[in-house]
Amino acid sequence: MLRHQDVWGAIDRLAAENGLSASALARRSGLDPTSFNKSKRVARNGKPRWPTTESLAKILEATQKTMGHFVSLMHDGSEGGVMQRIPVIGYAQAGRDGFFDDAGYPTGSGWDAVDFPNVGDPNAYALEISGNSMEPIFRDGDVIIVSPRASIRRGDRVVVRTKAGEILAKSLSRQTANRIELTSFNPDHGAIEIGLDEIEWMARIIWASQ
Repeated sequence: MLRHQDVWGAIDRLAAENGLSASALARRSGLDPTSFNKSKRVARNGKPRWPTTESLAKILEATQKTMGHFVSLMHDGSEGGVMQRIPVIGYAQAGRDGFFDDAGYPTGSGWDAVDFPNVGDPNAYALEISGNSMEPIFRDGDVIIVSPRASIRRGDRVVVRTKAGEILAKSLSRQTANRIELTSFNPDHGAIEIGLDEIEWMARIIWASQ
């Protein structure tokens, strides 16, 4: 399971290994210097606040580190820091036969792999986005992690595979007993409706490398 404290701890360790405070790291990355303050990590109601994927991308660029290095900084030897090897393929490849079983779990050959903090789903996998059809939410080169085990609710970002072999990454805007409605990330593309009998599987996007 990915823990709130592990992510913030990795930010602190990244700052320290560059001889910076968390505030100085934020400033160097073009962020508000208070972005990583202790007070910003928990909301007034006590709910944990997570750093945005945009802020993570900026601090990695500023320190010239990779996401793999950042992930390694989350590992502190505790249970929550246990790493998981996650299979990854290109988004375009995902629509081909042989990469998923009937339940939507990754299978077969052709997968690469990335190390990532344990997400609590041994069948989680990653897709690398190609093209600009999902902008501005997902851009070319972004990596999304998908969990077949995660529960899905209205408003969640999902990956859907149709029985025709098409792979769709959308937001689930509505679901009835017979159909689902999916909203495109790109405002140039409208919403679509698909009958449940046309869907092979649907899984939730739980993380993106934006």
